[in-house]
Amino acid sequence: MSTEQSRSAREAQPAPGALLLCRAEPDSVAPVARLLREDMLLAPAGEGWSVLVPEGRPWQEGGEPVDRVLSGWALALAVGAPWPALALWWDTERAGYSLASGFRRPVGYEWLANGTPAGVDEAMHTFAARLGLDPVLDEQSLDELTRPDPASDARARLRGLLAVLQRAGVHLPDGLAPGDSADRLRAAARAHPHVRPAEGTARSEGDAAPPAPLVPWAAAGPWARALSLAQIAVGLPLTAWGLHRRSGGWTTAGALLLAHGTLGLACWPVSPLD
Repeated sequence: MSTEQSRSAREAQPAPGALLLCRAEPDSVAPVARLLREDMLLAPAGEGWSVLVPEGRPWQEGGEPVDRVLSGWALALAVGAPWPALALWWDTERAGYSLASGFRRPVGYEWLANGTPAGVDEAMHTFAARLGLDPVLDEQSLDELTRPDPASDARARLRGLLAVLQRAGVHLPDGLAPGDSADRLRAAARAHPHVRPAEGTARSEGDAAPPAPLVPWAAAGPWARALSLAQIAVGLPLTAWGLHRRSGGWTTAGALLLAHGTLGLACWPVSPLD
């Protein structure tokens, strides 16, 4: 195949893309999302849900697989927060999801481009349990996504997953659909009346009040100090592992854990000496 033909073949392939869903309102998600240091758009995605639309530079410029980046981001968003984060991702060969919730091990599932299931069925049941989905109706729908279906490709599988999540309150803004490139997703997100940059801009004196603190639990009780120490204990090796593997997503997750833990300890009230 000539160089020109190879270039045309690559351009004809669908570009990788991703969405991040958080089970929280945008006002709660925005302060944590800023710590990812990535250009993202944030919008409501149904009652009690938010969606983050990333620009996609880590997998477009750095060559890191989109699934690895998104898994790290989901963990970073959820590990220090009281709500779960769900990453939906797709590329030319596969599509899938990764659900992160607190300090628990993330759970995920994936399909090959033609829709062939390539995950462990038990992951779907864990996914349903962690999101509090209906153990009968919703799990039956999820089970169907783990069975062969020649009429459904990987993108159709993700749309089926979103159909189940609609019963849990998820409603993506118009135009946000699995399978589109990051550029098309961002263009669709910008048309939403309530979209805003997750990174925000610097504020001058007299501007609106800054976002809520990242660690509102800092004075919530004795367990808060233990949580901060646990975040630091997990964040250190995770950051080191991410740097060793040159994984931006996991490095970010570890760094965010360290930031949460350190800030939590800094906010911990110090008792005066007698």
